Order: sequence, then C-alpha cells, then structure tokens
Amino acid sequence: MIASKTALRLFASFAVMCTVAACGQKAADTTTTTTTTADATAPAAAPAADATAAAPAAPAAAPAATDAAAAPAATAAAAPAAGGVTYASFKGDATKGANVFVQCKTCHVAEKGVNRVGPSLWAVVGRHSGSIEGFKYSPANKNSGIVWTEEELFTYLEHPQKTIPGTYMSFAGLKSPQDRADVIAYLKTKA
Repeated sequence: MIASKTALRLFASFAVMCTVAACGQKAADTTTTTTTTADATAPAAAPAADATAAAPAAPAAAPAATDAAAAPAATAAAAPAAGGVTYASFKGDATKGANVFVQCKTCHVAEKGVNRVGPSLWAVVGRHSGSIEGFKYSPANKNSGIVWTEEELFTYLEHPQKTIPGTYMSFAGLKSPQDRADVIAYLKTKA
C-alpha cells in the first residue's frame, strides 16, 4: 500500500511537471504541490507565478466560492492587464494564434462538444464562464459571473489564477500580450 502511494505521488509530480513544461514554463521555475485524494480525476494544483503569489494547495482544499468571493474575481478580470496593457492595443493574428494555441492543446481543443482536462474552447468568445453542461468546473470558475469577451480572455490568459482565484486551470499564463491577442483571434475563428 505504501509503495503504491509513493508511486502515485511520483506519477502525479511527473504529470504536473510535464503539463507545466507543455504550457511553456520551465519545470525548475515552478513549485508543485502533490496530494493524494480519492478523486484521482481532480486537476493538480497550479504552480505559483512567483514567491509572493501563492496558489491554492489543491482544488479539493480550495474553499467554495461565494457570491462575495466571485465579485472580486470578476472585478479583477475587468481591469486592464498588468502595466495598463489592454486588448484594444493589439491586433491579433489567427494564424500565429494557432501556433501559440499548441501549448493549450495539452488540456483544451477548439472542437464543438469535445472536452478534455479542460473544457472545449469552441465558441468560447461570448460564452459564460463555467457553462458547458457536464464539465466539472471549479466553484470559483462556475460562480465567477464572467462572460468571455475578448477583453476578459486577454486578462485571464495572462494569469488565470490571479483572475479567478481557485480555478482548477493549472496554466501559468501567456505573458506576451501579443500571444494572447493572437490566441483570441484564433479562438474567434472557432465558432
């Protein structure tokens, strides 16, 4: 029993490092928390962006989102990205966005009705957060009240955990505003 728990922990750590590497982050630059739970389908904890930004230990440990907790997330998402950069400042290129989206394919596809670790991103622009029937969203995401406008996606894709604290999405974010604008342009073609 102990050997199987140790093997499970090692496998979970490896899976998180592979996901982080696939998302364009160096595994050495992240911190990883691994937990063993009865629900092996729950996503791993998000890596911390830096020493001052702590991610939740694990989705199972994250408190349930309340209306009061969801309001700050929606407010944060509506604010301009760090440094006052806004989506309107960029012209997205769908072809380049398809290349950037390769990182996202670890968890997402932009095909109608196809969910993976993350929900389908088909027709995501204009959709309400947490609205795909049957997909297991975090309470924070499901109750955020966010509508995925181009501006909301631009902010969210920079740092998902900061925009919706408690989201299950373990992606560290796209730091390049041009990459975010390009991915949004690509996603707009998928509807």
